[in-house]
Parts: sequence; C-alpha cells; structure tokens
Amino acid sequence: MIQNIRQINQGAISIMPGAEPFFYKSGRVGCLLIHGISGSPQVFRSIGKYLSSEGVSALGVLLKGHGTRLEEMHSCTHEDWITSAMEGLTQLEKYCTRVFCAGLSMGGVLSLRLASLYPERVKGVITICTPYQLRALKFRLVPPMKYLIKKIAGRPPSINDPEAVEINYGAHSIPATHELIKLTALVRQDLPNIKQPALIFGARQDKTVDSRDAGLIYGQIGSDEKELIWLENSQHVAPLDYDRFQLQEKILEFIKGYS
Repeated sequence: MIQNIRQINQGAISIMPGAEPFFYKSGRVGCLLIHGISGSPQVFRSIGKYLSSEGVSALGVLLKGHGTRLEEMHSCTHEDWITSAMEGLTQLEKYCTRVFCAGLSMGGVLSLRLASLYPERVKGVITICTPYQLRALKFRLVPPMKYLIKKIAGRPPSINDPEAVEINYGAHSIPATHELIKLTALVRQDLPNIKQPALIFGARQDKTVDSRDAGLIYGQIGSDEKELIWLENSQHVAPLDYDRFQLQEKILEFIKGYS
C-alpha cells in the first residue's frame, strides 16, 4: 500500500511537485528516511519503494522549510528539523513495532540525534555522506554573513550519474546553514552515547562533505555493532547515484539483520 502524506508543519504552502513526503506501508518493521538540507524526500523515494517491496515499511519525511520555497528556510532552526524528524518517527510508530532511522547528509545528523534522544524507539541508525564537522573556512564566515545576505547560488548537482535528477532548491540559505553548523556540533557530543547498531556510508568522490567524516563518525559513535562502507562511484547524493543499488541492498540487509 502506497500513501503520499502531507505534514502539518508545511501548513498551506504549496509543495514542489515530486517533493512530497511519502509512506510506503509494508511490514511492521519500518525505516524513517530523512533528506538533507535544501533537499526533499524525493532523494529517498526509490529506496523507499525498494524497502517496501522487501517487507520494510518506509516513510520519507519532509523537513520544515523544505520542498516549498527557499525563503521558508531562512527562519527555520535546527530544533524545527529535529521536531519534523520526531513527527515522522511518531507517524511510523503508529504502524510499525520496530523502527530504524536513515538519513542523507543533514538527514544523517538528524538520524543520529533521534538515536541519541530515543534509544528505546530507534533500533538502528544509518548515515549516508553525513558531516561530522563543517570545518572549511567558508563555514566560519556563515555566522556574520547571515546578517548581510540570506542566500547564495548552489553548485552543480553532486551526482556522477548524468541521468539522475534531484529535487531541491538549487541554492543555499545562509541562516539555515548556520543552524546546520549548530546541529552538527550538538550531535558530535551525542556520538559516544549512541549504542544502537550503526551503518555508516561514505562516498569516495564526495565534494560536499569531507570524506574523512564517515570515519570520524564510525570512530566516535558508541555502538558496539557498527560498519563503515565506502561507496566508490558516487558523489554526495549517493541515493541517486551509481552506487544506489549497493546502498539500498546494504540498508535492507542491515535492517533485516537487526529485526
């Protein structure tokens, strides 16, 4: 059974075509799929369909300020995004008895945050191309810059596959980027306290997040059962890139293994 869901936190604002949240009902084991900053649930739609075809229910959450207009992000806080992710977790728990969290980039940071906040509710965590720390010089300039400008143009798509299309804003909110910096700092402190099984993906060709970050998350997370997998042929948006089939198969194997 496939359902598109519309979340309350987007209010009456029109959602971009293709960026809608989704819920693919299947078994009583579920996976919450969390997109990255400026992105949308579309990045996980194919993986969600695959998981549901294999008996795992999949819910793609739409974070506050996303999938509508870039300007909606300017006033969002990282607490708003945590709340959106929590709402998705609660929705999924209405149908599923065991829930895993998976996220791309900032979505991975939010997945780790949920695992830290709700160790009994989140049975395992999956991160994909997730930042450990935004350490480049440009990020140090973000806090004062947000008072001068609100947005900057985006770079070309972080995908090797020329046929892949990602639905996102195509630009970056400076205030929202500052909130992401705060969120990553918060979650770095969480990592040693996270004990659930963890599956961590890094992309060798990632030009958005430092590829060393996957190893740092792996080294700092407190899980006794953890695995680090390198995707050799993908850039940052790995769920849409050449390694997407390996990615979805490993995610399913992880979920099934701990269910």
